[in-house]
Amino acid sequence: MSLFSEQRVAVLVDIQNLYYTARVLYNKKVNFKNVLTAAVGDRKVIRAIAYGISTTEGMEEKFFEALENAGYEVKTKALQIFAGGARKGDWDVGIAVDAIKLAQRVDVIVIVSGDGDYAPLVTYIQNSTGCRVEGVAFEESTSGLLLDELDSFQNLSADKRRFLL
Repeated sequence: MSLFSEQRVAVLVDIQNLYYTARVLYNKKVNFKNVLTAAVGDRKVIRAIAYGISTTEGMEEKFFEALENAGYEVKTKALQIFAGGARKGDWDVGIAVDAIKLAQRVDVIVIVSGDGDYAPLVTYIQNSTGCRVEGVAFEESTSGLLLDELDSFQNLSADKRRFLL
């Protein structure tokens, strides 16, 4: 039993951020089950939420089901398609709102994303709740602003065999 085994942890995964980073950097898929195991360690997981974008084709349903089987609660929303064909699908605000709410009930928030947009969120949670905020992502695509704010960071690229399929 470690010093941290009593910590209550919430893991919030930006699926698109990890998925596209792994594809661009390594032409591989992410092992989300191993990511969750690494993010939690020997602590108590209170919530593990994966945030995804669903398309009209619905090809990601089996993937979302696999995430649920790996221990995640999956939240989805539809891909927005604008006049002119531009597409948008992100969960930044939803993840931020959940992180702020969960920080009242856990000891650690783990943000699984390298997106620098989360840097102000990290600072806010640390200063307003005293909750630790940790990051898990591929370091090559992680914002320096985010790295500067996190209490700790796990680089998925350091163990590609474990975190990539």
